[in-house]
Amino acid sequence: MAATPLALIGCATPLSTLDPAGPAAANIATLWWVMFWGATALFVLVLGLLTLSFLRPRLIIAIKPMHWIIGGGLIMPVPILIGLLFAALLLGESLLPKPGGVQPMRIEAHASQWQWRFAYPDNPGAPDSEVLHIPAGEPVDIVVQADDVIHSFWIPRLGGKIDAIPGHINTIRLQADKPGIYRGICAEYCGPGHDTMGFVVEAHLPAGFAAALGGAE
Repeated sequence: MAATPLALIGCATPLSTLDPAGPAAANIATLWWVMFWGATALFVLVLGLLTLSFLRPRLIIAIKPMHWIIGGGLIMPVPILIGLLFAALLLGESLLPKPGGVQPMRIEAHASQWQWRFAYPDNPGAPDSEVLHIPAGEPVDIVVQADDVIHSFWIPRLGGKIDAIPGHINTIRLQADKPGIYRGICAEYCGPGHDTMGFVVEAHLPAGFAAALGGAE
């Protein structure tokens, strides 16, 4: 328990889900922390009972089996698990793209063994690129598809992962809160070159985004 904060210091890495840089990733990180503290609460309760069994064994022996079932099996874990369930449903639902209203810019992510290429159908004339360019501070819909086998599109600091499936289109909505460079990977083993199938994401201010699309290679 005492070492956990020290271990978490190393979470601020380019592929860390605990160092969010967008609203979707922030929801995922919040859910992780909710689950972490929920699990910690259960662990502390169980550890307390274990300690009590050594320090006050007669007290533990005096508790009837039915009381253990009701107290340890229902009263103790159920409220925590219900809280975790509601947190997962609320935070998870907010990650889904919502129809209606102003639709974000669409960017196509094409996966193949073993690279990603990105196209910008809402920006005619913008060439395909191996770098994903997005506007900072604005949501974008990434339309993910695969040419050969199943891949998985994932930018840990911006949001969750979504599969790229041949013959099927999946869409994920992401946003970078501020300009910067982020890293993405393929999160599904797709063959011998899987470990090289990473990509770079560049989030730009408006002027820089227009320039990047005009000169992306």
